[in-house]
Amino acid sequence: MEVVTSTRPATAVRPGTGTGLLVLALVVLALNLRGPIVAISPVLDTIRADLGIGAGTAGLLTSLPVLCFALATPLASLLLARAGLERGVLIALGALLVGTVVRSTDGLPAVIVGTLVIGIAITVGNVAVPVIVGRDVPAHRAGIVLGGYTAALNVGSMIMLSFTVPLAAGLGWRPALAAWGLVAVLAAGVFWLGTRGNARRAAEAPAPDEGVGGGPVWWRRPIVWALTIAFGGQAFSYYGVTAWLPLLLHDELGMDPAAAGVSASVFQVAAVAGAFGVPVLLRVFDRPLPSLLVVCAFWATLPLGLLLAPELWPVWCALGGVAQGGGFTVIFSIVVRAARGPAEGRRMSALVQGGGYLVAATGPTVVGAVHEATNAWTVPLLVVLGAVAVLTVAGSYAASARAA
Repeated sequence: MEVVTSTRPATAVRPGTGTGLLVLALVVLALNLRGPIVAISPVLDTIRADLGIGAGTAGLLTSLPVLCFALATPLASLLLARAGLERGVLIALGALLVGTVVRSTDGLPAVIVGTLVIGIAITVGNVAVPVIVGRDVPAHRAGIVLGGYTAALNVGSMIMLSFTVPLAAGLGWRPALAAWGLVAVLAAGVFWLGTRGNARRAAEAPAPDEGVGGGPVWWRRPIVWALTIAFGGQAFSYYGVTAWLPLLLHDELGMDPAAAGVSASVFQVAAVAGAFGVPVLLRVFDRPLPSLLVVCAFWATLPLGLLLAPELWPVWCALGGVAQGGGFTVIFSIVVRAARGPAEGRRMSALVQGGGYLVAATGPTVVGAVHEATNAWTVPLLVVLGAVAVLTVAGSYAASARAA
């Protein structure tokens, strides 16, 4: 069975207020699902000095939310099953606002508690979005909608990376980070408008048969585990690079912290090209393997380029950015197409993200610890290259027909 052929029933419901408004809701939601985590990266040195912590502990402030993505997925899946997709996401946005405020209060314990709440809240959104796309978006538009969502993840990261340092210079790092809670308030309003009525329409529609074709139980399907491993390689690379790229540029090229933070945003904004480019490639080739291989080739240029010619960092960051946006899109395009109904989509999304982010959670800490141990960036970049190799092998298997 070709994994690129949707296994969703042809009669799957498409409830909602219109695809355009739904896409806007998902885009504004996505601005909150990475930015609050990476916003801390350009002020890590300031936070380390203020709180009196080392590089490994500082790395935890970006890796703890990713660990939540892994460990809190069962809780997120349960919340979405009980409260519904729409209400569950609104609850999560409220928790995100609370966590953002708590993280900015005084003392390391408050910073850690707030960071954990942020991570749990974002986990709910992570799990919900592929299910909403699979349920409410026509199959031929799912790839481009996921591309828009992925692009918005990186635009949110770019905005918060670029403006946190200027805000911190005038207000201090705590008010600067707390200010991003306003984006969660905006997202809650837009998401409510964009999805109102969807739950009722979905409940009134005939439930799809998730056992179509007498296939294996969802967690026994090889594609689920291949996607989990591939996503682990993708996410480890993303978070390892995102956490330490500003410091790498500062160390290797002598950039001041503000310039390094803005420069690293190239890695985030370039993901827009990958997010929208992969759906085009998926249509051209009608199967995900060529798109996956292009993504992996682009990913490899980032660590290799920074090792061999760091002065060309804009090129390597742009290619790596295209890859990380495209990698997320191609992996979850396969998830959406392979899921045999909304409930299986929710479970697959939870497992792929839970297992993948469990690996990814180690990224900032491992990269930071290796850098601290070697006092150089060669070995940390080789670690990232190894994660890209994992993505290539597991992703290629997931993109093949035999993985279904």
